[in-house]
Amino acid sequence: MIDLRPFDTLGAADHGWLDARHHFSFASYHDPARMGWGRIRVWNDDTIAAKSGFPPHPHRDMEIVTFVRGGAITHEDSLGNKGRTAAGDVQVMSAGTGITHSEYNMEDSQTTLFQIWILPDRQGDAPAWDQRAFPEASRDGGFEVLASGTPDADGALSIRADAKVAAATLKAGQTAEWQATPGRHQYLVAPTGRIRVNGHEAGPRDGIATRDEGVLRVEALEDAEVVLVDSR
Repeated sequence: MIDLRPFDTLGAADHGWLDARHHFSFASYHDPARMGWGRIRVWNDDTIAAKSGFPPHPHRDMEIVTFVRGGAITHEDSLGNKGRTAAGDVQVMSAGTGITHSEYNMEDSQTTLFQIWILPDRQGDAPAWDQRAFPEASRDGGFEVLASGTPDADGALSIRADAKVAAATLKAGQTAEWQATPGRHQYLVAPTGRIRVNGHEAGPRDGIATRDEGVLRVEALEDAEVVLVDSR
């Protein structure tokens, strides 16, 4: 099963400093057919203007993964964590019993990122935050797991959910494969480049929801980057 969700069908909100596209229902955008996919609850495609961002606000009981596509985001939270996550790198926040954080683009140009919310397997844990640099060369030609519910096995950042967040960087003509276990859900977005997934073509920033496909063959029709979440 493959469901293509073109970029121009996504929810949209332009706040001036923030141009957001919503793959799933979020804030004022509500579509009962797009309430989530597997454990994914939110996938926001955000463009944040220079010297602006999200002021302090709370979260709880959610795993929040931020994949920075361009520029950088600076994080600060109520646990005392501070960090700058640059393009190609990832930060994760387990909101747990509650955390307040801010996210600002302190750069001189816009920042683009995906923010992905994943439902945790359990509640009541203490909140946590982490980040890691992932050299883009390490995912050339194939998928690298960036965040995972089994972080030690995957060499990835830890999230408290039966899910994996992965990315691949492909040259035109290259193919990357992902083993899609029956019963699990996958959601893919190529922030740049056109791709073909098991025969279905998608453009930049389109969403692709899959289930029960077996092996996913992701072909780059032009130079492309692909971000994928696999969850139960």
